[in-house]
Amino acid sequence: MAIAQDLNTKNIDQLNSFLRGEMSAVETYRIALEKLDATSTYRGQLEAARASHLQRVNKLQEKIVQLGGKPAESAGAWGTLVGAIENGAAMLGDKMAVSALEEGEDHGLRDYRIDLDSLSGETRQLVMTELIPKQAETHRILRDLKSRLAQA
Repeated sequence: MAIAQDLNTKNIDQLNSFLRGEMSAVETYRIALEKLDATSTYRGQLEAARASHLQRVNKLQEKIVQLGGKPAESAGAWGTLVGAIENGAAMLGDKMAVSALEEGEDHGLRDYRIDLDSLSGETRQLVMTELIPKQAETHRILRDLKSRLAQA
């Protein structure tokens, strides 16, 4: 019984780490969208990416509660740092802001993939079949947007 409880605790801890990253992403996109021109042709893509991260926040919170854990309430210090970085990048222009967002997407994808092996059972399955594919999609969107802006 103690082994199952330890695995459950490890799953909850790792999911909370993912949750803080997703909350950080939601906040970073919010900041970027505030700085973005209202008529920008790529506003919709950034809004869709933010919505995808928000869905992942909700999914992670639900799973943590289902496992008997308490979801993280904020992105913590990491979220503050990311917000400051993104705020600075947004002041430097759209290309820098999109570049910073794409780097964040890349970092998130790496985190999911690297930490997948620390999860077990249904928790591992959730990350593998739902969260990683959604993260890969938002990463692709930002990578493509970054490429288009570089050519402009």
